[in-house]
Amino acid sequence: MTTEAQVGIVLVSHSAQVAESVAELARGLAAGGPPVPLATAGGTLDGGLGTSAELIVAAARSVDRGAGVALLADLGSSVLTVKALLAEEGELPEGTVLVDAPFVEGAVSAVVTASAGAGVEAVAASAAEAYTYRKT
Repeated sequence: MTTEAQVGIVLVSHSAQVAESVAELARGLAAGGPPVPLATAGGTLDGGLGTSAELIVAAARSVDRGAGVALLADLGSSVLTVKALLAEEGELPEGTVLVDAPFVEGAVSAVVTASAGAGVEAVAASAAEAYTYRKT
């Protein structure tokens, strides 16, 4: 699958640093595959902790290649903000989905799966599967 047809991924966090660090980890662990359109929407417009609808919309539009956009949110208001944006027609690119997955493990799985050329449903399913990874 070409880069133009890849699923885009946005990591939404209350912290810009957390979002960027998780993106760096996911990119590093997916090394070898084609680069995935990946953006972060962390914190508020003024750099504080919180969630910004404007940053989420801009990030989603920046990674949209026409194959869907997978949004992974860390917790609380980031999830609620994404849900509100999804409810407003035209705010987010067509084919945008909120992925129910653990933030770090889900992001890594989503990026690896997207780099293999999978569609948005497969990317979301792969990320969600990270809930089943046991550490004991």
